[in-house]
Amino acid sequence: MTSTARRMFDLLEPICLVTYLEDETNEEYAALGHRTYWDGYFAARAAGLGRVSAEVVDAAFYSFAPGEVARHIPSAWETASPAESFAAQQRGSVASLRRILGEQADAPHVARAADLTLQAAFGAPVAGRVMYAGMRTHPVPEEPLARLWHAATILREHRGDGHVAALVGARIGGTEAHILSALDMGIHPAESFGRVHHLPQRRLAAVMEGLRERGLVDAEGRFTDAGRETKQRVEDLTDAAAAAPYESLTPAELDELIASLEPITAVLTAPAPTA
Repeated sequence: MTSTARRMFDLLEPICLVTYLEDETNEEYAALGHRTYWDGYFAARAAGLGRVSAEVVDAAFYSFAPGEVARHIPSAWETASPAESFAAQQRGSVASLRRILGEQADAPHVARAADLTLQAAFGAPVAGRVMYAGMRTHPVPEEPLARLWHAATILREHRGDGHVAALVGARIGGTEAHILSALDMGIHPAESFGRVHHLPQRRLAAVMEGLRERGLVDAEGRFTDAGRETKQRVEDLTDAAAAAPYESLTPAELDELIASLEPITAVLTAPAPTA
């Protein structure tokens, strides 16, 4: 099932990424009154946790540098309630999907993919998975494309909880995880990666020095064999921890889900047309 979890990640992640890469969600945040994209992001993604402190959101999200969450939580919830922020995120995400998919957005295979993805999304235990449990508290939309985004996002949070556990077990902090991901993508220097380049240079230097001391990167800031092995071990553990939802599907249902998702993902990952 580990290979299944990786395959499903490849198929479902593009459905979720429209939330963070396309304009419609940010437009919905702005219409709601959020000052910045990040206000909307933190308020919407943390909505299933309720009005918790920045410390709780920081712990659950894991990947943000100290102080980043506190710049947005709890102040963002003074602009709109958690439920309102999440609804804005959902509206924007579904609008992006509908624009990109075009006529395929209402195709029968989208509805079938939504039903099977939702079955998987509610097919795993919530114990030890805070973000997954929180995401499952939101009402499930009836419209098929919205239901597909919703179910895919539940599964994304399930996988994310397992990934955090794998990182904690490997003693890899959030910023360190971004550095290792950057190196895995061939980005050098890793400090130039978009998820960390804005951080204070002193903090980035300390993170890199810590990775060197552990033998995970070399003097030039590139992967060592140990660093590459650590990154792969985290990914393998993440895949293993992400397998449970798909065990709730029969082999025939899983095959049907994959077949239903493939044309959707193909459109979402197609290169943008050149002018």
